[in-house]
Amino acid sequence: MDGGVFLRYQPFRMERWQSTYEHRVRLNLSESGVDPLTVGGLLEISGEDKRIEDVHLEYSQSNGSDELRSLIAADYDGATENSVLVTVGGAEANYTCFWHLFESKGQAATVVPNYGQIPGLVESFGGHVFPVELVESEGWQPNLSALSTALEEGARFLLVTNPNNPTGASLSAQSMDAIVELTERYGAWILADEVYQGAEVKEERTASFWGRHDRVLITNSLSKAFGLPGLRIGWIVGPPGAIEELWGRTDYTTICPSSLSDTLACLALEQRTRLRIRKRTQGIVRANLALLENWMGEQKGRFTYRPPDAGAICYTRYDANVNSTDFAEKLRLEKDVLVVPGDHFGMDGYLRIGFGNPEDELLEGLGLIRDAFDELSAV
Repeated sequence: MDGGVFLRYQPFRMERWQSTYEHRVRLNLSESGVDPLTVGGLLEISGEDKRIEDVHLEYSQSNGSDELRSLIAADYDGATENSVLVTVGGAEANYTCFWHLFESKGQAATVVPNYGQIPGLVESFGGHVFPVELVESEGWQPNLSALSTALEEGARFLLVTNPNNPTGASLSAQSMDAIVELTERYGAWILADEVYQGAEVKEERTASFWGRHDRVLITNSLSKAFGLPGLRIGWIVGPPGAIEELWGRTDYTTICPSSLSDTLACLALEQRTRLRIRKRTQGIVRANLALLENWMGEQKGRFTYRPPDAGAICYTRYDANVNSTDFAEKLRLEKDVLVVPGDHFGMDGYLRIGFGNPEDELLEGLGLIRDAFDELSAV
């Protein structure tokens, strides 16, 4: 299309894979969050006698209720409710930020491997993605030389997921400082997806990019660290002027969050409840990571991996002569187990294994993965 934007649909391979099969397998080890709470479980943790049957199923406040935005803002130093836009899940938060940032220049830098939504959108809308590789031998820290080159060549923003998906690695203080310095020098934005913050293995919480300079947008949601993906509540935190601009874009997408989800999100984000949920999430991550590491140790060098800093995900290289998608298909068809193949992140020879399931499901699924590899070795 002469003089315009060339639009094309770029399939989001990982989400197509999960969306198609996650409810059609017996054991789903493709998720990156912990076993979700029930509504009853959330009410029990909150200790509130909330009569959800009295919630009016009306159009809710379109940018999120004042109460919900205030609760979110309280977690970000210096933020107010005007710094927050509530969205339908982290996916709408990311899409809305992409739309805003892409308008002035269709070029972006992204750390890789990474969650593929925004890179796929940039490519779908005819833009250019500059990859900034995470270096495995350096604990999955970014190649800062590649970032500098990307910014020098015109990247409008840097997408960083911290803690990372799929590796589970958190950026070091040195990496964060360098990212802040470089983006500020070139006048670029930081778009920081911080959805795994709060699901750390250790007690210390992952540092946020919030407040590091004036061109920072944070996206987050209740899906991962809170174990509430079905509420479909996400948010953006940013400068109030930018948030006002972003809010207008949701008039074209979902208009408003669910009124029931807004009500339950307010319960989840109340300070006492938030701490209880984090304790639950970290308990699952720590206990199940120990199970996974014991299992990995029994596999006689079949897997190499760096233990995640956060999130119920392990990104592991495997020692077998098989394409990762082919192996994932074998697992799905023959073992009724779903994992994410590494080539969905552009890295064959890896698997992303979720370990947030109930213990019995996790151990059974891991046993079936072992069996599938043993069958390949016997051929």
